[in-house]
Amino acid sequence: MKTLDSYKVLIVVPAYNEEAAIKQTLNKLLNIKKHLPFVDICVVNDGSKDRTADIVRSFEEVILLDLPINLGIGGAVQSGYKYAAKYHYDIAVQFDADGQHNEEDLMTVIKPIINGECDMCIGSRFVKQTDYSGSPFRRMGIYYFEFLLFLLTRKKYTDATSGYRAINQKVIQLFAEEYPRDYPEPEVILFLHRKKLNIKEISVNMKERQGGSSSITPFKSVYYMFKVTLSILMQKLIKE
Repeated sequence: MKTLDSYKVLIVVPAYNEEAAIKQTLNKLLNIKKHLPFVDICVVNDGSKDRTADIVRSFEEVILLDLPINLGIGGAVQSGYKYAAKYHYDIAVQFDADGQHNEEDLMTVIKPIINGECDMCIGSRFVKQTDYSGSPFRRMGIYYFEFLLFLLTRKKYTDATSGYRAINQKVIQLFAEEYPRDYPEPEVILFLHRKKLNIKEISVNMKERQGGSSSITPFKSVYYMFKVTLSILMQKLIKE
């Protein structure tokens, strides 16, 4: 039986124009790494136009994948998963660069993978009552995807848009080969459901963005919901 220290874990941090928050985020992750030395940190700079890449380079312990052009969140995350597959990591954890994710919950999302309870563990803001509130518009979108995914899978996913998630080696290989480009979090739930892989949600704490600004406007949110809905329905039609 493998010991905890024998696991290779890669934290994938996609970052686009995050110069206001990335330093604080990396300092927190490196502090956690003192207690979890088997964890590596990889920032995927998604063609940022600000000083994000320069700031990451100042952290010698952090792996930097510096993409020459902006691929979008899906392309950036998949780049991290390709790196994890190439270097044979056992577990990969997606972690936001803007400081919303709580670094102290890392083991909370990793443990169900180590224990073999699931293939992907999603850190959810809504499994239990937490301090997170979010805007009414964002909450509406989360409820919408919870309803849509329930119709298609008959399973309840309370936080389908959460980007705080851990995956095992089998899913790393799948995502390295195929991953949605735009706002992929809800879509990959149906993708893994179609592959008959296990998904678990676990309660985590999240904060508001700690710096910079979100690129998602109310108009883009509506466009996002429409586009992702079509992608999810297409996933449902695909036969293995």
